[in-house]
Amino acid sequence: MNAAGEAEHLVLLRDTLRRFIEKEMPRDLVGKWDKENIFPRDVHDKLAELGLTGLTVPEEFGGSGRDITATILVIEELCSRSMAVGCAYIQSSCYAGLNLSEVASDEQRAALLPRVASEGLMFAYGFTEPDVGADLASVRTSAVREGDELVINGAKRFCSGAAISEYIYALVRTGPAEEKYRNLSLVLIPPDAPGVTLTPQDTMGLKGGGTFDVSFDDVRVPVSNVIGGEEGLGQGWAKLVGPGLDIEKIEVAAMALGIARGAVDDAWNYAQERVQFGKPICTIQSVRHMLADVKTKFEACRLMTYNAAALVDAKEPAAAETAMAKLFVCDTARDIVLTCQQIMGAYGYVRDFDMERYVRDILVMPILGGSSAIQRNNIANLLKLPR
Repeated sequence: MNAAGEAEHLVLLRDTLRRFIEKEMPRDLVGKWDKENIFPRDVHDKLAELGLTGLTVPEEFGGSGRDITATILVIEELCSRSMAVGCAYIQSSCYAGLNLSEVASDEQRAALLPRVASEGLMFAYGFTEPDVGADLASVRTSAVREGDELVINGAKRFCSGAAISEYIYALVRTGPAEEKYRNLSLVLIPPDAPGVTLTPQDTMGLKGGGTFDVSFDDVRVPVSNVIGGEEGLGQGWAKLVGPGLDIEKIEVAAMALGIARGAVDDAWNYAQERVQFGKPICTIQSVRHMLADVKTKFEACRLMTYNAAALVDAKEPAAAETAMAKLFVCDTARDIVLTCQQIMGAYGYVRDFDMERYVRDILVMPILGGSSAIQRNNIANLLKLPR
């Protein structure tokens, strides 16, 4: 292990990624992707060629086997430079790779997991609806069986990456709403299927893959598109809360960690280069204290994120720890980035510097994947605090 406690294969992976980022994701190009809301498909394809989208795919399907810590490391590194690339990687390795590995049918795994490993096939989550956020079991989008098909009607909101994904991984209601948790199913819906309409949302940050409102008007998909096959009908809730939500929390923490690291690195370098009153501003005590604070907070965030990932890798109970990591890292990373912007002064506010993008991207992190308020509720409940 190195001084940061990383195993040798993780050290090599981090070094490989940093070389890849400098070559394939230079700052000027990343700025263009952000300003023009471009998804760099060619960069995503190169990540797949390196085998990085196979870190959640079993070897029998062409991957390198499930390694959550390595996956989190890749997310951190990519997001330290570009959310356009980092979010797409999550849609492939996590949304597609992890869910298919854990809860899909044998036929679905055989058909799709090799494509995740070799092509970087992506899923977009279709969970949130116009009137449904944290209470996912109350989704209203319906899927009614007609023979060997499901007819889907309804709407989803904040469906990130829908236009660049092969499938929308949608939570739908396949039975009476009165039995809230027992009549839900997860269904793969192609975004280009007849009856699917994508309406882009103009968000402050997270440019590249895009975020969409999605409507389903008598959309027909085969019953075989139900996750788990026909036996998966009505089993959506158990499949959703199994591998997906706990790991999603540390995925989002890793995203925030990456953004924070980019901001800390830029502020650290800027403070040594920016000269005022004949000296670099890093010699000013107030600036030194801010730099010391963000470095310290970042280290705490790093330790919490990778501790949670290690617990998941070890198949230890980790629901509370992943919720704690999501809460602490996302809230703290926001504070880190805003402090780094303050260190850079007016230069941290203009689009010519990456700091302005870090600020826009970090502000959503305490909301994604379950808000900070929801995480506090989860932690109190998981630790059995009396109501």
